[in-house]
Formats: sequence, C-alpha cells, structure tokens
Amino acid sequence: MVLDASAVLALLFEETGAEVVRAQLRTGVIGAANLAEVLAKLSDHGLPAVEAVRAVAILGLEVAPMTKAQAQRSAELRSLTRGAGLSLGGRACLALAAELGAPAVTADRSWDAVAGAAGVSVQAIR
Repeated sequence: MVLDASAVLALLFEETGAEVVRAQLRTGVIGAANLAEVLAKLSDHGLPAVEAVRAVAILGLEVAPMTKAQAQRSAELRSLTRGAGLSLGGRACLALAAELGAPAVTADRSWDAVAGAAGVSVQAIR
C-alpha cells in the first residue's frame, strides 16, 4: 500500500480512518513528496521540525524516493486529475502506486473519480 499524506495525517491526528492506516503500517510505503507534505502540515500545527520527523519515523514507514519516471507520470496525471483537485503530492502518490503495482490509500474521496484513468486502485479511509 502506498500512503498519501492525508492518510498519514489522519493517523497522526487520530482522525476518522486512522485505524485503517494503522493496519497498513507494516507494509506501507510513503513517497518522499508525500513525506514532505506530512512534515509541512505538522509544522503548520506548531510541531518543531525535529519532532515532526521523529513522529513520522516512529511509524516505521518505508520512504520511497521520487524517481524521474514518477515525476513524468505525475506531470502526465495533471490533466486527468485537475477536475478532482489533486495536488502534486496526490499525483506523486498515484505515480508511485502505479510503479509499485500497489493500491493508494488516501483520505480524499475525490480520488475514486480518477483511479481508473490513473490505472491505480484507490482505498479511501473514510
């Protein structure tokens, strides 16, 4: 499973769907772009950078670097996902999921509308 930033944030903030994400931690992967989103959001909530990094590290997620192929796929997905409002991080998550042949896990229900076009299975946590 490839975890979107929204899914990891739901877990860290104990929001609806946190239990779904918690069950994916052993095998979950997060892309570097989505990790940056998580760290930025934690910083927005007042957590110092060192503590934000520690909070995510405790989860034990594998962090996948963004490859050139993923960057290109993310760019290709822009026109397909614009109507659903996906950010660069969302498109990067879908590109990584496609590359790994794994489902993408998100808190954003709008991804259902683009999953088929992106060639990725999407699991919404709420």
